[in-house]
Amino acid sequence: MSTTELISDGRLRRVLLPAVVTVIAVFGSFGSSNNQEGRRHGDWIMVLLVLIGSVSLYWLRSHPIPVLWATVVSTLVYMLMQYGYGPVIFGFVIAVFTVIRTGHRLAGWVGLVTLYAGHVLGRLVLGTNDQNVYQVLLVGTCFVVLGFMAELFRGHRERVMAANKTRREAELRRAGEERLRIAQELHDVVAHHISLINVQASTALHLVDRQPEQAGPALAAIKDASKEALVELRSIVGVLRQSDESAPRQPVAGLDRLDHLISRTSMAGLEVHAIVHGDPRPLPTSLDRAAFRIIQESLTNVVRHAQATAATVRIQYGEESLVLQVDDDGSALAGPPREGNGIVGMRERATALGGTLTASRTPTGGLRIVANLPI
Repeated sequence: MSTTELISDGRLRRVLLPAVVTVIAVFGSFGSSNNQEGRRHGDWIMVLLVLIGSVSLYWLRSHPIPVLWATVVSTLVYMLMQYGYGPVIFGFVIAVFTVIRTGHRLAGWVGLVTLYAGHVLGRLVLGTNDQNVYQVLLVGTCFVVLGFMAELFRGHRERVMAANKTRREAELRRAGEERLRIAQELHDVVAHHISLINVQASTALHLVDRQPEQAGPALAAIKDASKEALVELRSIVGVLRQSDESAPRQPVAGLDRLDHLISRTSMAGLEVHAIVHGDPRPLPTSLDRAAFRIIQESLTNVVRHAQATAATVRIQYGEESLVLQVDDDGSALAGPPREGNGIVGMRERATALGGTLTASRTPTGGLRIVANLPI
């Protein structure tokens, strides 16, 4: 395995830390033990203790608490055997810092207290204490500072992890909302055009034997509706592609295409009238698209279910809201309208924009859809 593969695999990084600490600790401990007066000279026991504390760092990420205690025990025995003070402490410092930073706070602080108390009390019991009170307090202060530094890094690490988690959740939420929007677009496009094709196909089948010369316009309408459906589907599905393809040539559906929608629907045998109140003006893209889709789905429901001959589309441009109303002259039915996927989808579009949508009966028994969308 090459060096690059080792680095990418993480093995070299795991080996590098204990290797560096081992070299520094072994040579540094020999130097400190041989040069500090009254200290025990370096021998194989010292080397063994140093190796335990430094080599164990290789397993620090996978087994942090056992590694911490390996460094505590080896360092404590090293000190009680009166080897020279020196870099032997490096392994313990790295272990306790990592343990606290990664969230094992209790184990880290217990390790700090154990090493400090074991060193002080052990020397008293063995009668080898050569430190005054100030030195003992200084060492204790250094241990406390080490613990609090690790706590600071732990807090920073947790804040970064929380921010990353929040960002990932936001990205997932946005992706879910986008999938829902695309699903609504697909539903509206497919339902509208398939309904028109179904009506025109029924007309063509009815006329093909009796009046074949009049079946041509119905077949032409089927061709145009299917072609337009394919174009819109290609435009919507193109959003899902992760490529640098050019933007769809089909414009985004909006109220500027209302006349085209009415023309297409009228070819299915439904007489549609559009009434506009107020001054038409450009609308935000999301609002414009939602308004068009609500009208489209309302007319689709009329064609498919209402057995109506005419429908009226009213659009009112207000200062703070856009009000849409679609009525049909369907036959009188008792009770409130049954809310299928179409009405539920329209209400979700309105709610997503902070608006409302209601479905009720007209005085003649037809269906009335009213959407109030804030601008």
